[in-house]
Amino acid sequence: MLLLDKPQGVTSNAALQAAKRLLQARKAGHAGTLDPRATGLLPLLFGEATKLASRLIDADKTYLAEVVLGVTTTTGDTEGTVLESRPVDAAPARIEDALQRFRGEIEQIPPLYSALKREGRPLYAYARAGETVERQPRRVRIHRLELLARSDATLSLHVRCSKGTYIRTLAEDIGRALGCGAHLGALRRVASGPWRIAQAISLDRLEAAPPEARAALLHPPESMLRDLPRFTLQGADAIRFRNGQVRPGEGRQAGLYAVFAAETGLVGIGEVAADGMLHPRRLLNLTEAAQPAEKHRETL
Repeated sequence: MLLLDKPQGVTSNAALQAAKRLLQARKAGHAGTLDPRATGLLPLLFGEATKLASRLIDADKTYLAEVVLGVTTTTGDTEGTVLESRPVDAAPARIEDALQRFRGEIEQIPPLYSALKREGRPLYAYARAGETVERQPRRVRIHRLELLARSDATLSLHVRCSKGTYIRTLAEDIGRALGCGAHLGALRRVASGPWRIAQAISLDRLEAAPPEARAALLHPPESMLRDLPRFTLQGADAIRFRNGQVRPGEGRQAGLYAVFAAETGLVGIGEVAADGMLHPRRLLNLTEAAQPAEKHRETL
């Protein structure tokens, strides 16, 4: 896993492809899309680690957001055309009351300008074609919503939220609650699950690093499972588990485990189920995945 500080004006996929090229990876994916105008933490996964993407996609995210009051746009952010401008009359107490309405579990209607798909097409494709698509509300959770600062009509907010939360929609809803409208002026993701922006590197730094030093910037797959208890299998049990066979749970509590082979290291994720057995849930083939890299180093 590479923790990338995505720059503004670059799509998540373009950032992924650039890193994939620099690292000479065959297989890659990202865990949680950032809009092109957003910056910040974008976890990139390579090789067998892509099988663990859901753990980062499902994790809570933390953002620093700038909400511009009094102006609504077609896209809910600065890229859209201005729809309406209204005067802003929002005392601190009114702002706090409005923010309080969006703390905890809420319903959001996904923005039309989003990558969410309907009948195989992203919503933004319908929007660009001038078509309106009915969107069902979804339940999300805002764990933290705090006003950090206010400058004229701009609110600087700290937001920690569940997966699937649209900060653009949150900005628009806050403006609606204040009666003046709003749009998202800027967005920066500063955390994804346990990972923080301070741990991330820029594309420029990755490109400037000598090719032989780039691998040292990567986090091993087991670092993505550090919140899970460890289950170590010995010898034949590890081989059978790696081949997809259920193994004895050894009296462990039911739940997910990071499963290791004593001889070779991480095998994947297992679950001790109600039957007391350890069931494979996500298997990684890290031994074979490492072989091409070893051969490549021999040719340098």
